[in-house]
Amino acid sequence: MDDLERPGLEGVIAARTRLSHVDGAAGRLVIAGYPLEDLAGVVSFEALTHLLWTGDLPTSEEEASLRHALAPHRALSPAVAALLTAACAAGAPPMDAARMAVGALSLGADEAGAAAAVLGALPAIVGGYERLRRGGALVTPVGPLGTAEALLFAIDGRTPHPERARALDTYLVTVSDHGLNASTFAARVVASTGSGLVDAVVAAIGALKGPLHGGAPGPALRMVLEIGAAERAEAAIAERLARGERLMGFGHRIYRVRDPRADVLRAAVDRLAASGHGHPDLHALAAAVEAEALRQLAAHKPDRVLQTNVEFATALLLHELDLPDDLFTAVFAVGRAAGWTAHIAEQRETGKLIRPASRYVGPLDRARPEAAR
Repeated sequence: MDDLERPGLEGVIAARTRLSHVDGAAGRLVIAGYPLEDLAGVVSFEALTHLLWTGDLPTSEEEASLRHALAPHRALSPAVAALLTAACAAGAPPMDAARMAVGALSLGADEAGAAAAVLGALPAIVGGYERLRRGGALVTPVGPLGTAEALLFAIDGRTPHPERARALDTYLVTVSDHGLNASTFAARVVASTGSGLVDAVVAAIGALKGPLHGGAPGPALRMVLEIGAAERAEAAIAERLARGERLMGFGHRIYRVRDPRADVLRAAVDRLAASGHGHPDLHALAAAVEAEALRQLAAHKPDRVLQTNVEFATALLLHELDLPDDLFTAVFAVGRAAGWTAHIAEQRETGKLIRPASRYVGPLDRARPEAAR
């Protein structure tokens, strides 16, 4: 294999970006010049979105303006509401419902305002779909709520407790952008063709749905719940490793040390627990499972660095917010949409079609087929 052939495009530089930098060796994530630790839990998701879209953190007036720009899109159109209702009746997974509903946002939409339409509608779509699945009717988040507040309002029909909203807001900031990952690359490829922003976001949602990209937080939580008790962790994890199973929530393709997002989210879980919200017993169980998994992974695979990743911390945080595990990836999409829309705009600035080459490995000079009789 030569330097021109890299399956998966691993190590290939396909874009220049000012949006985020992932340093896997150092375990560092920088978003528009700021270490993640300086943003998550400190600035709101709307401020983070403004940073990605413009390159600067907003003034209080600019942040308020963005919230007001997003607010009208929380009221879902009849077409989107009908799609969600039909998807719920059919028992569609949340990511399928989100993909269909976001696609309908392009109906009669102004391309210039498409980014705000997507960012404004997504929490209402994801939260609204969960409300439908619980037997409720769609409700519109009232006023210029933040994205996290709007999502929780769309589920419960009431303004959430500030600590619950803060925990979810921290999560959305944490997952807002992460280099040229698969879904972001998909969005940039579609954007490079000159297609619309909604089309590019739909492509990104399709990529995020894949279990190799955005689908692992649910299995990470299920592993913890299946273990069930701290005293069972040692034997249960040993059995999984003996069967050659992967421990979901540990190890990352890029990070060679602990995923910095895991630390940020664990701090958010601790704050939530300290405020009297969440499930203390599960919190303690997850900590025991995590410690035992790290111990056994270090002994079982000493040649590999398998530290806690964002999936494990995500599973714990979103479960503490009483969200079902099959909704986790759709909630991820709400946060990552800030990065997707910023990358789409950045890609359009280049005016360049993304069109990599392929290496043909099939036969050549096969015999000419006989003409059909």
